[in-house]
Amino acid sequence: MTFGQWIGLLVLGVCLYILWEIRQVLLLVFLAVVLATALNCLQLRLQRWGLQRGRAIALSLSLTFLTVFGLFWIIIPPFLQEAQQLGVLIPKGLGRAEAWLNGMAHLLPGEGFDDRPIINRLMTQLGPFLEQIFNNFFALFSNTLAVLLNTLLVLVLTVMLVLDPQPYRRGFIRLFPAFYRSRIDTILTESEQALLAWLVGTGLNMVVIGLLSGLVLALLGVRLVLANAFLAGLLEAIPNIGPTLSVIPPMIIAVIDDPWRAVAVLIAYIVIQQLEQYLLVPVVMAKQVALLPAVTLVSQIVFAVFFGFLGLLLALPLVIVGQIWFTEIVLKDILDRWQPNPPPEVSTAPALPLPLPTPPAAAAPAASDAIPEDDSGEQ
Repeated sequence: MTFGQWIGLLVLGVCLYILWEIRQVLLLVFLAVVLATALNCLQLRLQRWGLQRGRAIALSLSLTFLTVFGLFWIIIPPFLQEAQQLGVLIPKGLGRAEAWLNGMAHLLPGEGFDDRPIINRLMTQLGPFLEQIFNNFFALFSNTLAVLLNTLLVLVLTVMLVLDPQPYRRGFIRLFPAFYRSRIDTILTESEQALLAWLVGTGLNMVVIGLLSGLVLALLGVRLVLANAFLAGLLEAIPNIGPTLSVIPPMIIAVIDDPWRAVAVLIAYIVIQQLEQYLLVPVVMAKQVALLPAVTLVSQIVFAVFFGFLGLLLALPLVIVGQIWFTEIVLKDILDRWQPNPPPEVSTAPALPLPLPTPPAAAAPAASDAIPEDDSGEQ
C-alpha cells in the first residue's frame, strides 16, 4: 500500500471511532428526525386545508404537545397509583404461585424430589441473573438528569427541524457528488414515506392493542386494568419482545385470585396478538417496508446490546431506513448495473472471396503495323 492509502485508512479508522463514541447522540438525532417527520407531515396536511405555513407549524406543535401532556395528565397519575399497588400485588402473586406449585408437587415422582419449595429453588438458580437485571434496571433510571437533558435535546432538535427542514436536507445532499444528488434526494423522500407509514401503523397498533387488552382484562376481572392496558399499548412499539413482556404483570396479578385466570389472561393475549398479525398488520402496515421476522428480532437484539434501551426502541425504524438505502444504492445502483467486461467480439459474417488478379494489359501495336499496306504495292 502507498503512503496515501495508509493515510486514508487511518482517517477512516479515526472517523469510525468518533462515530462510535457519539453513538448515543446520533440515536437522539435520529429520534428527532423521526418525530420531525411526523410533525412535518401534519403541518403539510394543515397547509392543504388552507392554513399558512407559520400557522400550520404552530398549530401542529401545539396539538402534539397538548396531546402528549393531556395523555400524561389523564393516564400517568392513575397509572402511578396502580403501579404502587402492582408492586404490592406481584410478591403476593408469586407467593400464591409458589403455594399452588407446591400443592401440585405430590403428583410428581417421589424419588429424588427436592423437598424445598419450587420458587425457592428457582430463585436460588436465577439469583445472580435477577441481581444483574436489577442493577441494570437501576442504572437505567438512576441518572434522571441525563434523561431530562436527552429529552430536552430531542425536543429542541425536533422543533428546529420542523421550523426549517430544507437547509438540513440540502446540506446532507451536498455531501454526495453532484451527479448523484438527485438520486439521494429521491432516496430521502422514500425513507421519509417509509418512516411516516411506520409511525402511523405503530400508533394505530398501540391504540388498538391497548384498548383490546383493557377490555379483555376487565371482562376477566383482573385488577389494575388501566395500568396493564397502558403497558400493553406502550410495549407494542417494540415488536416481538414488547408483547411478551406485557403479559407478565397481568398474569402475576391474576394468580392472586385464581390460577385459571392467569391461564385465561395468557390465552387472551395470544389471541389478541394473532388477530393483530392476521387482521390488523396487513391493513395498517400495507405501505410499510416488508421486513422478515428473523431480521427484525436479530436487529432488536443487536441494537439493544450495543446501544441500550434507546437502540431497542429505534431498532425497527433504523432497519427500515437502512434497508431502503441498501436496496437503492448497493443493489439497484451498483450490483444490478454491474457487468463483467464482455469478451472481444468475433465476426460471424461469411468471409468474402478474394478478388482475382487483374490480367496484364495487351501490348500496343508497333507503328509499322498501324498502317496497313496497299494491295497495289504503293505506299
